[in-house]
Amino acid sequence: MPLEPVSIRELRENPVKCIAEDWALLSAGTPAHWNTMTVSWGGVGEIWGFDAAFVFVRPQRYTYGLLEQSDFFTLSFGLPRATLQLCGKISGREGDKIARAGLHARNEGGAIWPAEAKLVLLCHKAAAQDLNPAGFLDPAIEKNYPGGDYHRMYIGEIVQVYRQGE
Repeated sequence: MPLEPVSIRELRENPVKCIAEDWALLSAGTPAHWNTMTVSWGGVGEIWGFDAAFVFVRPQRYTYGLLEQSDFFTLSFGLPRATLQLCGKISGREGDKIARAGLHARNEGGAIWPAEAKLVLLCHKAAAQDLNPAGFLDPAIEKNYPGGDYHRMYIGEIVQVYRQGE
């Protein structure tokens, strides 16, 4: 079933559940060279007068370099758990995980995502900021960084949302 454009404000899906429990694939790159990775940290809201999504990526992740070079990123939902697990365990440096996961590229206006997704947030990068542990008010947060590999937060303006038609 094809994806249809919808308004982010008309979605019935709960974005917290979608990201934290169901997980998403974060994708960046070009049709010739792209990667996707599983994410379960992030959110959706409004900032600076636009609808936004924010995600967190560690610098050692293969997708990090592609995000740095890209003007867009996508968050894709509704993929099988086995696909999400594989894309979270295998690095794009280790071979063609896209093919291993049985995914195919779909792209539009500089953004790329797995064609198999049932819901896609297409985001134009608006800001990137490295997390600084000096800003952690709760010392328990530090347990997530035993190697000191602090995430970079990316904020993207949600410029298009696609959902599988009903």
